[in-house]
Amino acid sequence: MDDARPTDMTTLGAAGAPDLTQADIDQRVFALYDEYCHGRIDRREFFARSAVAVVGGLAMAHALLPQYARAQTISFTDPRIKATYVSYPSPGGSSGTMRGYLVQPAGQAAVGTVLVIHENRGLNPYIEDVARRAAADGFLALAPDGLAPLGGYPGNDDDGREMQSKLDQAKLRTDMLNSAKFLKAHARSNGKLGVTGFCWGGGTTNWLAATLGADMHAGAPYYGAAAATESVPAIKAAMLIHFAETDERINAMWPAYETAMKAAGVRYEGHFYPGTQHGFHNNSTPRYVEAAAKLSWERTIAHFKKHLA
Repeated sequence: MDDARPTDMTTLGAAGAPDLTQADIDQRVFALYDEYCHGRIDRREFFARSAVAVVGGLAMAHALLPQYARAQTISFTDPRIKATYVSYPSPGGSSGTMRGYLVQPAGQAAVGTVLVIHENRGLNPYIEDVARRAAADGFLALAPDGLAPLGGYPGNDDDGREMQSKLDQAKLRTDMLNSAKFLKAHARSNGKLGVTGFCWGGGTTNWLAATLGADMHAGAPYYGAAAATESVPAIKAAMLIHFAETDERINAMWPAYETAMKAAGVRYEGHFYPGTQHGFHNNSTPRYVEAAAKLSWERTIAHFKKHLA
């Protein structure tokens, strides 16, 4: 177990980028950013196509890059929490060993556990802060780094995205499954497991719900791919599913997913947040919408308190 140390945020984000808000950015640039974030175009093409899509598009593109100094809402030294990096076995995963950011709430009592799953670029400072937020609300939180077998999150999202795309995806999911099992079995755990995740992590949250069955008690995926329809009857967790208003690819999966959950008797709620883009919870970029992020997180914490007590 290693002491937790803050990432050097001075090397992260878009230094010198214009301080634009969501309202300042053209939807065509948001669409290109979504393509870029999901690995369908590279950084150079994202900038080039943004520059010709709209007047001021290049500045908009630069503004969308994460500025992780903004992501910190809970200090590393907050007295309500204790954070450390931990290593644990992951049989069948990418390397047989995993590393994650474990954040414990103050005290010694057994508490509900929350697995926090990153996007498609590894354990960046935003996801670490989300784990601290969960712990500050009284949960034992673990944010695994899927890039640990390759040396861990490299300090920037571009390299992280490329690294994650090169991993065997089945083994990467096994690493997340083993992370859930490790967390649930922790000495501070009360035996109740909740999972939340964002983008790729949201899809993995849905997958874990179907894979873990009764061993998972609550899920709160954000704008993630739906679980395979044939796997939905295995879901026993109560699901609280968050969507952005403008997120065509993910939102198109919802009708079939909802129909399958209804047919299987899964407990679920689905919420769409007006005026939002994919990634609206991430407070390090202009996609962030404070009101929607706050409401969705309040709902998530209330959901976990209800089902993980």
